[in-house]
Amino acid sequence: MAKKTVRDIKIKGRKVLVRVDFNVPMDKKTREITDDNRIVQALPTIQYLVDQGGKVVLFSHLGKVETVEDKAKNSLAPVAKRLSSLLGKEVRFVPVTRGPELESAINELKEGDVLLFENTRFEDIEGKKESKNNPELGKYWASLGDLFVNDAFGTAHRAHASNSGIASNLECVSGFLMEKEIKFIGGAVDNPVHPYIAILGGAKVSDKIAVIENLLNKADKVLVGGGMMFTFLKAKGLNIGKSLVEDDRLEFAKSLIEVAGNKLVLPVDTLAAKAFANDAEFRVCSVEDIKADEMGLDVGPKTVELFTNVLKGAKTVVWNGPMGVFEMENFAKGTVGVCEAIANLKGATTIIGGGDSAAAAIQLGYADKFTHISTGGGASLEYLEGKELPGVTSIANK
Repeated sequence: MAKKTVRDIKIKGRKVLVRVDFNVPMDKKTREITDDNRIVQALPTIQYLVDQGGKVVLFSHLGKVETVEDKAKNSLAPVAKRLSSLLGKEVRFVPVTRGPELESAINELKEGDVLLFENTRFEDIEGKKESKNNPELGKYWASLGDLFVNDAFGTAHRAHASNSGIASNLECVSGFLMEKEIKFIGGAVDNPVHPYIAILGGAKVSDKIAVIENLLNKADKVLVGGGMMFTFLKAKGLNIGKSLVEDDRLEFAKSLIEVAGNKLVLPVDTLAAKAFANDAEFRVCSVEDIKADEMGLDVGPKTVELFTNVLKGAKTVVWNGPMGVFEMENFAKGTVGVCEAIANLKGATTIIGGGDSAAAAIQLGYADKFTHISTGGGASLEYLEGKELPGVTSIANK
């Protein structure tokens, strides 16, 4: 069922609580933001609320906050500064999560003003109140505003006080980013246009068991790369040397290969090295020719060619997870090749399900060539599994 969005409600003069996902990476020493994509993605919703005369109250989590010492390195103050620059207007930062200082600052807001208050996870230091969805906290935060906009897809798979908690006390609608996520990720799950191709990578099969099972029921082909490919290759009886493997998932992989038939497409070659290091000597070899003292660290050129051919004519493509050890330049070529193959498809809806594959597309300069790049890694995976997400279900239906 269609969800209400910010377009469906009166904004002018009202205090609008907005859950955003500003959980951005920062340099550990300087506390400088190293990737502001999540802030940029939230701008359309924030700008719309400003233009409509709302009194905008933003809040987000940042990192894990389990001790008082964690506070200093996880303050949202640098985010407020970056957001001010991106919006071209002052964003007032309030360094608390509750109390008179916050209440007074919100009551002083004029139409079009924007305020960001401190990291919601500061409430986790005593009793995990935010992440355990403490009802008193959700009710308190709801009391600060007139309506609630959830634009944080990255936390939609969790029932927290800052999403479900507020939504149980105040009408909740989606922002534009959440609307896009529901449209594209949800659409790929519920109503994809065929041919539908899914590409899964990353280290572990165990992280994506339910995703693989669900996609094999919906997609025309599921292509597997990354470290997880070696569990499948070993399940086929191949020697994988010292490659990453989950031996406790071999039976699952074997049964999946049998059930999937030609729907499941596995790599045919790899970059094999004797050490897990960027400067390690490596060779390109068939997956049937990995030596006992070698490990596969990327898919090879023939696999990229194979995957590229399978992708031809696709109308819906979902990609989640790198094809190799993408953070090492020598073992990033497989991920680059697959990224380019998807980016150059004509007439297809192309979706990246967050995480490392999203970072790869952005770093490579292909962000604009994808239909949608999700801001939620874990949330995207659970959506692709077919699960209901608490942050989505709590948004009012039209």
